[in-house]
Amino acid sequence: MSLSEILWVLIKTVLVVSVFLLHVMYVQYFERKVIGHMQGRMGPMRVGWHGLLQPIADSIKLFFKEDIIPSSADKPIFYIAPIIGVVAGVSTLAVIPLWSGFSIADLNVGILYILALSALASFSVILGGWASNSKYSFLGGLRSSAQVISYEIAMGLSLVGVMMMSGSANLSDIVNAQKGGWFIVPQFIAFVVFMIAVFAETNRVPFDLPEAETELVSGFATEYSGMRWALFFMAEYAGMFVMSGLAVVCFFGGWSGPAFLPGVVWFLLKVYSFIFLFFWVRATLPRYRYDQLMGLGWKLFIPLALANIILTGLIKLL
Repeated sequence: MSLSEILWVLIKTVLVVSVFLLHVMYVQYFERKVIGHMQGRMGPMRVGWHGLLQPIADSIKLFFKEDIIPSSADKPIFYIAPIIGVVAGVSTLAVIPLWSGFSIADLNVGILYILALSALASFSVILGGWASNSKYSFLGGLRSSAQVISYEIAMGLSLVGVMMMSGSANLSDIVNAQKGGWFIVPQFIAFVVFMIAVFAETNRVPFDLPEAETELVSGFATEYSGMRWALFFMAEYAGMFVMSGLAVVCFFGGWSGPAFLPGVVWFLLKVYSFIFLFFWVRATLPRYRYDQLMGLGWKLFIPLALANIILTGLIKLL
């Protein structure tokens, strides 16, 4: 690569990561607002106009809060666990195309890259739960490991149909293959399996068993405080954005839309719609029991995803 190409990649990286981290900071504010209104409350109101400065106040508070580390914790792993989640979440941005011709890295195996890093991000929760040397944290980590194994398989299989229809694992190629029609229609079964698996992968309600405040205090994050605690939840919200972006690219035509708005605007509007879905589900559904969670993964979603692959293959042949 020439110096100008390296410089352009660096500029794109700084631009995308800066905008992304701003979104991650404010998505927590919008979640509190949306769920507040759904439950007949106002949500944050005190810091700034309608609480708009609340994320900044929370960030300052968490930055200066005492960082308490249990004396019996495995300190090196305890330190590094939250960082793994954030780095993996931010790294997945590299392959997501925001508009035609714009992505940090246009990899031929973009889907596999995202699946690999989403699996790596789950190690953050598993290692944090184990290194805390607490029963509640350990149970949260165990739950997360079983959940990830179950739903990572379903999520990967659900995307095989998309790759078969587009003939590529490159995300830009997948968007371009949807010019004749979005994949949500022929791949509806895959989309349903994918979205439910995403809720489980990101530890969101109704699959937030690794955290489960009512049973495990705060699960894997029980012994964390201050900025280390914040990093875990930064990784969770980063995962929401990345998986929403992947859903938009694979099933809703990415940046495509009527020409009166730029492609990046269409892409962001679709992503925000999925983010709202995360909020809506959290405000609506109760948490599953753990045996129900595992049963759904192995007995329903994996067979459904396999059936979708066979059906897609038959349609391609005919």
